[in-house]
Amino acid sequence: MSYCRVSTDQQGIRGLGIEAQRAAIARYVDRSGGELVEEYVEVESGKRADRPQLSESLAACQRLGARLIIAKLDRLSRSMSFIANLMESRADFVIVDMPDANRLTIHIMAAVAENEREAISKRAKAALQAAKARGVKLGNPHGIEKDAAARGRKLGQDARTVKARKFALMMYGTVRKLQGEGLSLNAIARKLNDEGTLTSTGRAGSWTATAVRNIIRQAAVG
Repeated sequence: MSYCRVSTDQQGIRGLGIEAQRAAIARYVDRSGGELVEEYVEVESGKRADRPQLSESLAACQRLGARLIIAKLDRLSRSMSFIANLMESRADFVIVDMPDANRLTIHIMAAVAENEREAISKRAKAALQAAKARGVKLGNPHGIEKDAAARGRKLGQDARTVKARKFALMMYGTVRKLQGEGLSLNAIARKLNDEGTLTSTGRAGSWTATAVRNIIRQAAVG
């Protein structure tokens, strides 16, 4: 069973993101030697807990003794409490971009993601309030160009940094295991490409020695 989710009707109509999720799931099924029995697609915000297609897919998995496959953690939910409740239900599911993650790892990743989203939201609100206090007309793009553009770039960079850190932590165990087998950085990159492992940007076949080295460096930060 597979579960794909997009956030808006327009994405659902155009299929934005769906094909990438399907491709990642198909690669996982192929590598695992399994069979995809059925696909469930939901057009709904990740903030909502009442998602009929997800509930139906989990019920089908329990009924057939199957595993639910999701391309990325955020396709399940952007809420830590939702994911915590899902794990407590003992539903059998796997996240393609972190297939070796255990329940504790998934819990931690969800907590980090939720915390970062809240921090970004607070910083954005504080930036708007500060601009308003200085007399900036928030509805005028010319009036907020300097402040908003600079703060927007900063928020974007913060989000990319957190994403890179999370991905490095997720991949570090795999990289260290391959290093322990005596593989060089180039050899590790080739193996990850051969196995269809996705990079942080969701691409297959794009691993390089530099990318592997960055995983090691990022995981060692902090």
